[in-house]
Amino acid sequence: MTGGETTYAAAGVSLATAEAVVDRLRAAVESTRTPAMVGGFGGFAGVYALDERRLLAASTDGVGTKLILQRRAGRLREAGIDLAAHCMNDVLTVGAEPLFMLDYVAANHIELAHVAELVEGLAETCRRAGCVMLGGETAELPGIYREQELDFAGTCVGLVERDRFIDGSRIAAGDVVIGLASAGIHANGFTLVRRIIGDGDFDADLILPPTRLYLDEVRALRARADVHGLAHITGGGIPGNLGRVFPRGSGLGAVIDVAAWEWPEVFQWIAAHDVPLDEMRRVFNLGIGYCAVIPAADVAPGDLVIGRVKSGVEGVVFA
Repeated sequence: MTGGETTYAAAGVSLATAEAVVDRLRAAVESTRTPAMVGGFGGFAGVYALDERRLLAASTDGVGTKLILQRRAGRLREAGIDLAAHCMNDVLTVGAEPLFMLDYVAANHIELAHVAELVEGLAETCRRAGCVMLGGETAELPGIYREQELDFAGTCVGLVERDRFIDGSRIAAGDVVIGLASAGIHANGFTLVRRIIGDGDFDADLILPPTRLYLDEVRALRARADVHGLAHITGGGIPGNLGRVFPRGSGLGAVIDVAAWEWPEVFQWIAAHDVPLDEMRRVFNLGIGYCAVIPAADVAPGDLVIGRVKSGVEGVVFA
């Protein structure tokens, strides 16, 4: 694509509008609060106190417009992997182990083969994680979706003991930020990617690798390190997601070392289509799909240290 910078807003998605409506949504959510609700609005997962010892964590999300390219490439099964991994990665951020999932498929016209591929991909990832699929809903809605369109969303519920709960409250200046590699774009930013691709051919192996599930890596990290915070890097990039783990009013933020890793090929390809650097950083994961905040003393050989926690820093800055 040529003819000026390519941005998410120009592609039809306004992150600024999404951020502006958050306060209104927060008020609605907070109006339902009971003593069982743990924490506030805006986390990767909502947390509910099951009893004095156990907490439930839940997250709902969808695959988004990546589905359009996956359908064109005959890779709908991978959309199921995306959905399961995305939702599970969210509940992992509070230290929870995924218990079960529910899914929702909606389309102008239901094609059973498509639904089967989506659910089979979801089940594949659930089996890997030891997470049960309890069921879901399939809806045929010609009045809402155009021909050939479909949507796929789901909810994951996990469980964590209170003494294993991660909420970012123990993050301190001097902690380091560990980056876990992504498989590629994962499932965010595809409205912009589709604007670049248009109706032309594309390299599905480059563009469509499914979202990585970070369950095993987080388990291994927690077994050897005192994890203070976890962030799933989705829409909003590193700034919009890592910034969410710092306690409000703490005066703490992260300084990210841009030289700590190289962008994978797919992000270099996107940037080459006139996408500004700031837009790349606030839309895509840039090769880091998950972040962990741990004490500097817990860093082990092989850990990818991409930043440090400092006082007096607002949110996330790149150095």
